[in-house]
Formats: sequence, structure tokens, C-alpha cells
Amino acid sequence: MITRFEALQILRPYIGKDLRKVAEKFGVSVFVNGNKNKGWAGHVLERCISIDPNCSSAPNGLGWELKTTSLRLRDDHWRPKETLAVTMINPSRDVDTPFFQSHLWHKLERTIVCGREWINKEEPKSRLIQVNAFDVSDKELIALVKLDYEKIQQTIRDRGFGALSRSLCDYIEPGTKGAGHGSISRAYYASRKLVGIILGLGV
Repeated sequence: MITRFEALQILRPYIGKDLRKVAEKFGVSVFVNGNKNKGWAGHVLERCISIDPNCSSAPNGLGWELKTTSLRLRDDHWRPKETLAVTMINPSRDVDTPFFQSHLWHKLERTIVCGREWINKEEPKSRLIQVNAFDVSDKELIALVKLDYEKIQQTIRDRGFGALSRSLCDYIEPGTKGAGHGSISRAYYASRKLVGIILGLGV
């Protein structure tokens, strides 16, 4: 079994390489019948560390998780293009669960984030820009994330699950997840600020 440290050591030499070319090497299709395979970059990186993307237990079963996110170059600095889904919110479970016993914390403490270049929807190229793990030794950052988690808990208690919105917090955003604009499901998202911190982008 590959540890999170070993996975980081395998992936970091790919920094600067065009994942489109790596996809060709591994036979991963970026477009299928004219439609983009949205998970293509993650599948490529899983192949880099010899994880079968069709295996539902990987990488969770290895004690860590691999997540990919898109980065855009703005004013000579790489910036996260979007937030990053971490795990679903279960209001009946989460409302009384302490942060360090929560699914959110267990996900964060074992997450590897890979930031890749995003140019446009055609994906002409996509370099791997950075690979990093959530820093479980950063007490200040953990305290800020914990504060957001507890703010979400308090909102559910005081105003109900439907009162959750992305504007509520700075680091962990409780956003909708699911098909259609009428979705009532919510997930914990790492904000663009938090994604930038995890990747060491200085944002």
C-alpha cells in the first residue's frame, strides 16, 4: 500500500509536465464522443501512482484521497479557478459532532490536492502546477477551519439546514451539490482561499 507521503513523492516529479501528454501515454481519454471526461486529470494522476480509477475503494482505502483542481494564471500568479468539494454535509450527523471527530476533518487530514493549469474548455494543454497535502501541523489554519465548521453547525441549529450558503464562511463553504439548481443537498467546499493556502500559492 502506498502512503500519502509516498504518493506525494511519486506525483511531484510530474510538476511542470503537460497532463494531456501523460493522458495519451496512459490511454486516458480527455474527450469521449465530443464530450469532456470531467475526471480525466484525476484519472491520469491516479494512473501515475498505479491506482485503478475504476476501483471504488481507491484511493480512500489507502488512507488518503487525491483531489484535482484547476488553476488560472492571473497577474503572473496562479489562482484557484474554483472551490473544491471535500465531503457531503449530513445535518443530523454533523450538527452535534465535534470538529476533530467529523467527516470533514477526517477527509481534510488525508487529502492530497493537485493543481493543474486550465486554459479553456478545449483543454489544449494542462500542466501540473503544484501537488501538496493539507498541513495538519498548521494550528492557525486548523483553528480557522474549525471555526467555520462550528459556524455551520450553529446555523443549522438556529436557522435550519436550508439557511446554509457559501457566503457564510471564509475557508469552508457550505454549498449546494447535485443536479439542477433546485438541489437541496449541501457539501463542504474548500474555498478558493483555502485551496490556495493548501497549494502554497500565497492567496
